[in-house]
Amino acid sequence: MASELISNRIVIDDSYEAIQDYLYREGRTDGLPVAPPTEDRVRRMLASMKLAPGDLIGTIPPAHGQATAEKVAINAVMAGCLPAYFPVVVACIRAMLEPEFVVARVQATTNPVAPLFVLNGPIREELEINCANGALGPGRRSNATIGRAVRLAMINIGGATPGVSDMSTLGSSSKYTCCIGENEEASPWEPLHVDRGFAKDDSTVTVFGAVCFRNILELESKTASGMLITLAGSMTGLGDYGMCFLPGEPLLILSPEHASIFSRDGLSKADVRDALWERACLPVSAYAPEQLPAVVDKMKVTVIDGKIHISRKPEDLIIVVAGGIGPHSQFVQNYSSKPATMRITES
Repeated sequence: MASELISNRIVIDDSYEAIQDYLYREGRTDGLPVAPPTEDRVRRMLASMKLAPGDLIGTIPPAHGQATAEKVAINAVMAGCLPAYFPVVVACIRAMLEPEFVVARVQATTNPVAPLFVLNGPIREELEINCANGALGPGRRSNATIGRAVRLAMINIGGATPGVSDMSTLGSSSKYTCCIGENEEASPWEPLHVDRGFAKDDSTVTVFGAVCFRNILELESKTASGMLITLAGSMTGLGDYGMCFLPGEPLLILSPEHASIFSRDGLSKADVRDALWERACLPVSAYAPEQLPAVVDKMKVTVIDGKIHISRKPEDLIIVVAGGIGPHSQFVQNYSSKPATMRITES
């Protein structure tokens, strides 16, 4: 007998291979094998929080499915999460459903946008979140499965089916999973969650609508002024999201090596942000005449002194420090949504 989906529970009564085949054919996976969500596994996942199975975490568009604690737990099990990760998964979904993030737009656009989750606070060490070398890549169960659990919930509860409701032209590998920790210990500045009004010992998650990741290699500059030239030049381009369509709040992930250069030269995080915003712009003369009406009038991109900047104001550029050894930073173009931050709790 094949596995059946009954009342949003997976009842397992067949081989591992048959289960994988069934879930894949039903559109319940991201294309990769999943952990069978047995009732015992789902029960243990739920036990890690003070939530009843039917407690509503939120409603996920475009299908507007109800993300109950049980449904989210099922997807966390399928993603391979340990029960200890479940409070983070719930906080990720709650942050994603905040109005300013505009998840309905993120789910259905032709852009290759995916939620990027940045973790801060003690939870990073407790769950062995990768904040250093390879933080955006494979190798750490917590990073990989937390982000994947949210993606599976976006598919199974939110109905984001590629080519049907998820209309991303090319998609992105970040749509599988995208979760990192800020390397607070290697940063010369206050971490992201403190910037956003939380206490340093709070554990939080901040979600960004990440369109793409642009690697910035800077080997030679040993001064803040040189770093600013390279970073700003790498953050701009005619096809860049903030230059042509409803600028959101882009993210600059500075490596510890690059951040230390700014700190050594006496620049605060706000100093770096303001200086980059001033430099990361294009003159309107760089655009083709047929581009400008769409960019300025339709998309409401702001022109300041004949220039278009990467965001509407300096404060919209967000900086975090992550990664390990090496002269590489990354600029993350942001979809036309605002990041949202949520405290991670047990209820």
